[in-house]
Amino acid sequence: MIYEGEGLAALSIALVTLVSEDAAVIGAGVLASVEKIQWTTAFIGGFLGVWLGDIGLYALARIFGRGLVDRLLRNRARAEERLRNSQAWFERHGWFALILCRAVPGTRLPTYLTAGLLCMPVWRFVAITGVVAFIWVGVLLVVVAKIGASAPMWLEMQRLPLALVGASLLGLVLVWWQRRNIGAWLNRFPAFARCLQWEFWPAAIFYFPIAIWYVLLALRHRSATLPTCANPGMFTGGIIGESKIATLLDLERSSPDWVAAGFLIPVGPIDERMSTLTAGMAARQLDYPIVLKPDVGQRGSGFRLIRSAETAVQCLLHADEPMIAQEYLPGPHEAGVFYYRFPEQEHGRIFSITQKVFPCLTGDGQRSLEALILADPRARLMAGVYLQRHAAQRARIPAAGEMVRLVEAGNHAQGCIFEDGKDAITPELEARMDVISRGLEGFFIGRYDVRFADSAAFARGEGFKILELNGAASESTNAYAASHSLFKAYAVLFEQWRLVFAIGAANRKRGHRPTSWKILLTEWRAYRKCSSRRSIAD
Repeated sequence: MIYEGEGLAALSIALVTLVSEDAAVIGAGVLASVEKIQWTTAFIGGFLGVWLGDIGLYALARIFGRGLVDRLLRNRARAEERLRNSQAWFERHGWFALILCRAVPGTRLPTYLTAGLLCMPVWRFVAITGVVAFIWVGVLLVVVAKIGASAPMWLEMQRLPLALVGASLLGLVLVWWQRRNIGAWLNRFPAFARCLQWEFWPAAIFYFPIAIWYVLLALRHRSATLPTCANPGMFTGGIIGESKIATLLDLERSSPDWVAAGFLIPVGPIDERMSTLTAGMAARQLDYPIVLKPDVGQRGSGFRLIRSAETAVQCLLHADEPMIAQEYLPGPHEAGVFYYRFPEQEHGRIFSITQKVFPCLTGDGQRSLEALILADPRARLMAGVYLQRHAAQRARIPAAGEMVRLVEAGNHAQGCIFEDGKDAITPELEARMDVISRGLEGFFIGRYDVRFADSAAFARGEGFKILELNGAASESTNAYAASHSLFKAYAVLFEQWRLVFAIGAANRKRGHRPTSWKILLTEWRAYRKCSSRRSIAD
């Protein structure tokens, strides 16, 4: 028989976790396995109890810890110095300690108290412990579901091996922090090196905390599709399925001097598509090279640099979707400018600027391109992408001093390197982007991708052209700067999504309605279908 008071059961489980977290979760799992309570009740009660208990320990140390230390230590000046040093250490490495202590018995209490004592940012502690508790409780319940009532005995038998494994991992990490040559040794193996650099983590892992943040924002604003209201002038607000050429044509009408010339090549027979391409280039006085890219796309997929009519034919033959032909701007500089404005405000702001670096390798006349890629400390981390892109040249030996550009598309997923360009934010540039943005009806938040030749002129709001404008789903890509910590990246992306929801809420008050789930799912399926057939970007 199913227990009727599920809410009371969840509360009881949460309270028992204050005595023994793992025992409470395992006990709840056993009750669920014999159908005394629901599995969802076991999970919710266990998760909330574990998470809130962690936060409670942190809060106690945060509120009362520093005062207690001052009373116990005689030499306050020396104590303060040690606390500052410890705080700097915990700022860099505390995230790993919070993750590891969950699996190492006896380390949770001191770790959480230390986090509070050293004033770890609240949002960081809450986010990390929330994700870890979510996973940990889920794992324990899965074990109980598989093993049944014998799970407590089995888990008790595994406690010692788990403790030894956890302690070994902790020892390895401590040695790594003390002797960075271990990190250098691991860098010889790209698979391990990618794990050490968060910017190369699989999307499913990296975006998990962002997905939780999105859910929290959706609950707060009572709508999971509210971001589609952020830009009423864009299809779905720029979340999925919006036409790039439609936005570019709007920009050409309102700010013609600031947009790279482009036009649409619809789906059709190859002779018709080539006729459209030739006529469009002639009308805009364009010559090769040009750029061809999908009208609906993300992360640079399908981007091709076309240097001849023959290459254009091959590209259009394999592209069974509408394509944009656009003038090629050599730059050499490219940036992503993330802009936002609330509907009730007269002027908007630049949230961030990302400077994009296109990696190049220098030939030595002896090694092949493949060998050069695999020898470069960073290029080898993206070797799969680079070698696929340059498959026809991987055995070629570049001449001594020859520069080989590894990527043309300004996207991190395609191998471009991102740097934080906050120093380029000036009142002049902000005013220029604000004028351009206010010229677009129904646009309030998104990222401009621009190219320019002179950085000084760009900072003055001059000498650049817009390649494309992405809406509410675009990211503030400065988050992926290699110089940023993982938590700086999350801080940027969390704030970006907070703005998207807040602007969507403001537009909802003005009468705009979110896009339906049916439309979003239809567009997502169509995008996935098209993107799966695209060749790798240049």
